[in-house]
Amino acid sequence: MNMNTSSQQQRDPEKIRSMFSKVAANYDRANSVLSMGVHHLWRKKLVQISGAKAGDSVLDCATGTGDLAIEFKSKVGAGRVVGTDFCLEMLIPAPAKAKAHGFDIEFKQADAMNLQFANQEFDLVSISFGIRNVANPAQALKEMARVTKPGGRVMVLEFGQVSLPGFASIYNFYSNHVLPIIGGWVTGEREAYKYLQESSAEFPCRENFVDLMKSTGAFTKCEYTSLTGGIAYIYKGVVG
Repeated sequence: MNMNTSSQQQRDPEKIRSMFSKVAANYDRANSVLSMGVHHLWRKKLVQISGAKAGDSVLDCATGTGDLAIEFKSKVGAGRVVGTDFCLEMLIPAPAKAKAHGFDIEFKQADAMNLQFANQEFDLVSISFGIRNVANPAQALKEMARVTKPGGRVMVLEFGQVSLPGFASIYNFYSNHVLPIIGGWVTGEREAYKYLQESSAEFPCRENFVDLMKSTGAFTKCEYTSLTGGIAYIYKGVVG
């Protein structure tokens, strides 16, 4: 089986939905164990780079259990924050997590490639660790830009490939051999974390993802920031 065929199968929407529904109950615990909590710092950095301010309206796609939506809400205060995910099971813990922080956040099921929101409805639209899972990332970016106000920002947080030679060999060993074992132990779904490694290794990052954003014609400016030696990247697109 060639890589392109494998990639197409991995991005089958129903297979992805089923995979996430199986890991949903232990998703937060697995994230904390596998990243040693660093993923929370990445989300804080995304909010900082986004320029979010009090009163802004935010849509967080692929919100999962709501971590990035909660981080945005802590910044925008009375501003509206909506978190969506195409896997309903992933959303189940989100309202209670938001309530524990004293936050009023809307959570609803939605597909990032077909959002049920009006044109230019939000100041900011984000997606974290979700863009590589959609069937057509360019279409999702266009749809996210559609619901963003002119001058607003689309923010993407995604895994990529480590570029530092020494660190790359260490991290690649961890992601190839250790991550699937630990992820499988925590969630009982080793294949899901094998998919995480494989999809991250082949998904475009750095300039290649910026080129994908530019190809949509939806952004006047695109840039990226490397995180933790290139394990993950934050992308920022200003909507025209």
